[in-house]
Amino acid sequence: MSAALETLLLRAEALLARLENMLPQDALTEPDWSASIAFRYRRRGPVGRLDPVRHVSTIRLSDLREVDAQKERLLRNTAQFVAGRQANNVLLTGARGTGKSSLVKACLNEFADRGLRLIEVDKGDLVDLPDLIDLVADRPERFIVFCDDLSFDEGEAGYKELKSILDGSVAAATPNVLIYATSNRRHLLPEYMKENLTYTHTDDGEVHPGEVVEEKISLSERFGLWISFYPFTQAEYLAIVAQWLRRFGVDEASIEAARQESLVWALERGSRSGRVAYQFARDYCGRIGLAAA
Repeated sequence: MSAALETLLLRAEALLARLENMLPQDALTEPDWSASIAFRYRRRGPVGRLDPVRHVSTIRLSDLREVDAQKERLLRNTAQFVAGRQANNVLLTGARGTGKSSLVKACLNEFADRGLRLIEVDKGDLVDLPDLIDLVADRPERFIVFCDDLSFDEGEAGYKELKSILDGSVAAATPNVLIYATSNRRHLLPEYMKENLTYTHTDDGEVHPGEVVEEKISLSERFGLWISFYPFTQAEYLAIVAQWLRRFGVDEASIEAARQESLVWALERGSRSGRVAYQFARDYCGRIGLAAA
């Protein structure tokens, strides 16, 4: 195939894709709600679909250590939501690997028998958030729309839709929907040194952020509940390692013997996160011959 023909075909495919997006779309169809407690929204072409998650994470609240304060706040908010009382959208932010996503999954398992369901949406598909909310509005279940590792670049699609649904749109979220998002960024958008120049100073010494900074803060402020996570100390890391080893059936003597190895593992990875502790526990159990849990 000549280079000119290949270029022509690529341009034709791009044009067809643009035309597809301009055509009227079919309504989002309901999945088999009994197939799972968790669903994943995927957009394929002009129409998205909800796919049941066949193998849902089995993590429980008891598996998560050294995040008791964060656990209590998210558990309380989720319990209020499931009970039909007032509750807030939640933004979980902070150090990587500290249990933000795991805590959301554990809450799902905690309340699934009381009607809680989870729909995971990639940030690129948040433009379809109003359609998703319309789809579940009349369902008896309670739905968490979950956006993992959420952050936006300047002008990225989905930012405006999420901002409107959280607070400010006429078409607000229904009472049976909450949005839980995790992020390593508190304000969800990149922040630059030059933006400090937009701050203004009044005669009495007060400092006020400029319009650019206000815009970046405005999205995260629309989450009613902020839950922050922090890097673990060595003692906390070792406690998490021990928790996972117990979960995998390791005896106390072996857990004590594994302490030094787990510290070396963390040093090599450059992190003492809960994720690193879990990964060490899996490696250790595999080496001593324990079956997968």
